[in-house]
Amino acid sequence: MAHKDRTFRIEKSAYLLEFLLENINESRNTVKNLLKSGFVAIDGEIVTQFDLPLSPGQVVTVSRKNGARAALGFEIIYEDDRIVVIDKPAGLLTVANEKEKNRTAFRAVSDYVKAGDPTAKIFIIHRLDRDTSGVVMFAKDEETKRAYQERWDELVLRRGYVAAVEGRMPKDEDTLVSYLRETREHNVFVCSESDRGAKKAVTKYRVIRAGSRYSLLEIDLETGRKNQIRVQLAEAGHPVCGDKRYGASSNPHARLSLHASELCVRSPFDGKIQRFQAPTPRAFWKL
Repeated sequence: MAHKDRTFRIEKSAYLLEFLLENINESRNTVKNLLKSGFVAIDGEIVTQFDLPLSPGQVVTVSRKNGARAALGFEIIYEDDRIVVIDKPAGLLTVANEKEKNRTAFRAVSDYVKAGDPTAKIFIIHRLDRDTSGVVMFAKDEETKRAYQERWDELVLRRGYVAAVEGRMPKDEDTLVSYLRETREHNVFVCSESDRGAKKAVTKYRVIRAGSRYSLLEIDLETGRKNQIRVQLAEAGHPVCGDKRYGASSNPHARLSLHASELCVRSPFDGKIQRFQAPTPRAFWKL
């Protein structure tokens, strides 16, 4: 790879490979490998096409961080000086647990930012279950982590999900309200309001598509209890597809069919609304 990170502002039209060969002191094979491996980006977007036309005003970067981003295996939705937001794949832990220390979103994002600055660090702001895909936000410093976490419920304006569930919902839209309790074994179940440790859970849903066997739902969380969506839908008789833990009998996607599609928050620093979206997996629509 290139010996150092470089940035170029395009002054006249050119083709990417030829431009790099003229401006980087590396062999043709090395430059091609940089492109193939994702080390090159145009205006922040990684590119691999050799004959891509360049226009005046565009910015080309060749960097280790671009390469680390290409190697992540998932998309970075947004990044600035304070946060990194990703589209976490299903099956990947957000942070380490007793059984898995290394293969986590946290470790992957940490390696990515360290590729640009070896002293950089990443801090967890919130998390998703291993089997749930979608939007996850990390902080780049402790001040940012605390600023979001300490006012999380106040700052979060929307937590949107998409879920494929078994059967046809009785209503096209509704609000599920119940009380949940977690056991010492970390199982969550619906309980009475008067039970010790009971926490109110409120989930709104709207049917996007429906058939005789499955329904695709758009979901808004008004509370953020552990396994809230999964438990409440199972209690309603329509478990999330692939959720054997809570009674699903089918697994059409070979995964839990739950996806965190949108996180909308107000920045604790300047009050601006930040909306981060991860597209619904294509397979969800094919039911």
